[in-house]
Amino acid sequence: MEKALREFINRHVSVVEPLSKEMNLSFWKASVSGKKEDYDRTASLELKLRQIYANREEFVQVKSFKDSGQIHDSLLKRQLTILFNAYLENQIDEILMKQIVALSNEIENTFNTFRADLDGKQITNNQIVDILRHSTDSGIRKKAWEASKQIGPIVQEKLLKLVKLRNQAAQQLGFENFYTMSMILSEQEPSAIEALFKDLAGQTDVLFRELKQKIDEKLAVRYGIPVNEMQAWHYEDPFFQEVPHISEINFSQFFEDQDVIKLARNFYSGIRLPVAAILKNSDLYEKQGKDQHAFCIDIDRKGDVRVLANVKNDEYWMSTMLHELGHGVYDYYIDRDLPFLLRTHAHIFATEAVAMFFGRLSHNADWLEKMVGIPENLKSKIHAETQEIQRLQQILFSRWAQVMVNFERELYRDPEQDLNNLWWQLVEKFQLVQIPEGRNAPDWATKVHICSAPVYYHNYQLGELMASQVHNFIMTKVLNLPVKETVGFVQMPEVGDYFREKIFFVGARYHWDDLLKFATGESLTPKYFVQQFV
Repeated sequence: MEKALREFINRHVSVVEPLSKEMNLSFWKASVSGKKEDYDRTASLELKLRQIYANREEFVQVKSFKDSGQIHDSLLKRQLTILFNAYLENQIDEILMKQIVALSNEIENTFNTFRADLDGKQITNNQIVDILRHSTDSGIRKKAWEASKQIGPIVQEKLLKLVKLRNQAAQQLGFENFYTMSMILSEQEPSAIEALFKDLAGQTDVLFRELKQKIDEKLAVRYGIPVNEMQAWHYEDPFFQEVPHISEINFSQFFEDQDVIKLARNFYSGIRLPVAAILKNSDLYEKQGKDQHAFCIDIDRKGDVRVLANVKNDEYWMSTMLHELGHGVYDYYIDRDLPFLLRTHAHIFATEAVAMFFGRLSHNADWLEKMVGIPENLKSKIHAETQEIQRLQQILFSRWAQVMVNFERELYRDPEQDLNNLWWQLVEKFQLVQIPEGRNAPDWATKVHICSAPVYYHNYQLGELMASQVHNFIMTKVLNLPVKETVGFVQMPEVGDYFREKIFFVGARYHWDDLLKFATGESLTPKYFVQQFV
């Protein structure tokens, strides 16, 4: 039986490996160019790949391997689990599959090429964020915030159609809805994730109210308004998922005369995880039509790893590049001798954890001091403020993640409900941001993840939990330092060695919880996140 499974996998990989590479290259080209024909080609290749996994005869074979109980080799068993879930997800009507792939790509193309209109001029996401960061005029801020939501009405109907098609596909396979299916097929238990998020909401509620009050008081003074008149556009991120610049210290000032890419390259080299090969094929600066966000992609599972970004020399893009290159080094340093199906991360939240671990460093005083230098008269102040900003960012993001997780669960449970109202109910509950008077717009539809990364957002928060768990292990077991000490890991190659040997190299050899046990000696737990930030 094991011999038969090996033969099946070899035949399967000989087809999907070159097709996956072709699809990834096409997606990369589309993301850079923004051209419809490039997105159409990506959709065509994605459909072709999914049709392989839709083959019912092959699914029966895979299921027979799984049900036989005769697969004992650990690498074979792990590949079988991955294969079974991939085939099961695609055992749906072919016409329905074509509709889902085509509509998803159409919406993503709309998002990536859309430019908002502000006073008759097209502006980019970076320009909107610049206004929200720097303008003290509430009227201008409101216009910029509203411009960031213009995409919502454009994609709303198509997004709702896509949600219903996804639900239809999940129900064909015997699942309650797409949300439940996505969780289970990614080896996560929906009720356990829901319970974990309820626990986190309870543990962060009182602290968030205190921190939010401090934010509002400082920003209200900046804008010359009473605290009770604070609105969604008075924060610096359109979704209030990033900490506003309430510190007396402007952290972006440390990067204005620096080269963010060079700093990232030097840092990763210093921990024995060189990124030159990743940066060589990357596309890092703004272009017309290009995707305005940032992502990392492993093209071929053989070393062609790339980052797409729109870099400016400021703190936001410093953090983003540390984050995306965290994804990059994970993919790049996986054992190339692993079978193709296992030559990837253990779970999507595991690669998020690595990215978040490194992305946090742009607000780490020790990292700043050693990488860019800090004026002597600011050192003690920066050490105090960076710790507070880190804490604030983690708590603030965890509340934003609650909005996304609860909204998506409800979206797939009942897409016919009043989603505009549901969105703002959750924003008010978890983020304490009041709905603008008279507003009834599909603001939920302006978050690109709902289209392009459905049922994904909980993994960001799980990634933060894992990042704190790994941080605790590195401090106490790798570096033998007090866990509370501020360390930026600059020129500490033993940190890179730990990641490479304990997390990257093993790829998807283990189930995600077994990876945590292998890397830290424990199952995933929120206790280190709570200790670090709550």
